[in-house]
Amino acid sequence: MPIPDLNLLVTLDVLLAEGSVARAAERLRLSPSAMSRALARLRETTGDPLLVRAGRGLVPTPRALELRERVGQLVQDAEAVLRPAESLNLKQLVRTFTLRTSEGFAENFGPDLLARVSEEAPGVRLRFMLKSNKDSASLRDGTVDLETGVVGKATGPEVRAQALFRDRFIGVVRMGHPLSQGEITPSRYAAGRHICVSRRGLDRGPIDKALEPLGLERDIVTIVGGFSTALALARTSDLIATVPERHTGSLRVGMDSFLLPIPIPEVTVSLLWHPRLDADPAHRWLRACVRDVCSTQQFSP
Repeated sequence: MPIPDLNLLVTLDVLLAEGSVARAAERLRLSPSAMSRALARLRETTGDPLLVRAGRGLVPTPRALELRERVGQLVQDAEAVLRPAESLNLKQLVRTFTLRTSEGFAENFGPDLLARVSEEAPGVRLRFMLKSNKDSASLRDGTVDLETGVVGKATGPEVRAQALFRDRFIGVVRMGHPLSQGEITPSRYAAGRHICVSRRGLDRGPIDKALEPLGLERDIVTIVGGFSTALALARTSDLIATVPERHTGSLRVGMDSFLLPIPIPEVTVSLLWHPRLDADPAHRWLRACVRDVCSTQQFSP
């Protein structure tokens, strides 16, 4: 069955509104003969005369009267779909955005982000979810609007990514810990008792690989799944936590931090989203808020 010409809907809407071939032609900037041909096509497509002569004018058939309201709404809906999005009114925006973030992001960047969102769009609510893996399924299925993290092999190829900031790993100990004073050498660092952070429960990582060429090995006392747990343990013991600097700024308050004495590559933390939300005005505004908040906050050991 051939697909009907949807342009005929606009023609039918104007014909039914004007009740005159001549006036409809003028409104659509067509010649009367072109409009007559369009009416003939409409009659053939619908199987109904639609407009019939009554005296010097045309009157709609029962079928035309039945279609008039439906056709008008269809044309209005189509015009709404095809016209550019209206300018965003943040004060009237009511929406909940879900952000999936690595541990520490909400604690460090959340307060400033929430303050800005509340001021600019009081009807917007943010839902923070802890990122337990790098799979992009939640972005793809729409359960998550925005995500932060390091782009990796598990990141979907279609996912959009924009760098937010660079982060480096640092050592953190309690106030008064032996490593809070004096030069931190690789041997002093490795000789301490360490907390290993691994979401997958691994007991080795980039730090251990960097110590290998020096003939050094960490004494890993415990393995935890997140940075906040590592810092909580280090705060009340002699254990050493090695965590990303910018992600843990507020979590490290009241503790001593130091630069690692071994070369560990920095990581780039990015903002991730699905391309279907690229042009959404509200989503673009939220992305800008996250970028601005992350660019203005600085932490140092």
